[in-house]
Amino acid sequence: MASTPAASTVEQARQGLGQRLREIRLDSGLTARALAARCGWHESKCSRIEHGRTPPSDADLRAWTVHCDAQDQADDLIATARGIDGMYVEWRRMERAGLKAAQESVRPLFDRTRRFRMYQSWVIPGLLQTEAYSTAVLSTIVSLRDVQDDVAEAVAVRMARQQILRSPEHRFAFLVEEWVLRTVIGTSTSWARSSPTWSR
Repeated sequence: MASTPAASTVEQARQGLGQRLREIRLDSGLTARALAARCGWHESKCSRIEHGRTPPSDADLRAWTVHCDAQDQADDLIATARGIDGMYVEWRRMERAGLKAAQESVRPLFDRTRRFRMYQSWVIPGLLQTEAYSTAVLSTIVSLRDVQDDVAEAVAVRMARQQILRSPEHRFAFLVEEWVLRTVIGTSTSWARSSPTWSR
């Protein structure tokens, strides 16, 4: 399933939390299997949490910190996890109002940000997408989720937002996984780029 920008942010936040938990476990000297055994979990649960695939509950985080002798970090980890859950819930609520509204909601953030650093492991970043590529991505979201079908309007907002690439006041750094560049979304024409923004 294709990710929207905010959905990708949630995913990256979950991965960041997972990496932090992994570091706590490594500092304690425990293997993932040993920690799972102490917590009474299936041995794969630690790996799923550390890779951001399974959101940890409050109880999971307390057990993790207890067995890793890091109880002093429990409250902060729980607050972080709840914040990530809140991000996801807010984005889904916004999506139900239509993809155009969701796209418009991030414009103020883009306008006031001067230095962009973007990592993508799922799709080409929205600022670099062609109109056809964006249409394919957002159409997939409509087909998989119960959201309003206003793809054309949402794509128009996204394309207009790309004007920021030409602003001398903004700087950009993009890191994209190789398989993303090799994976065709939509048709082969979705990759054709008439705009010079790829060189930015």
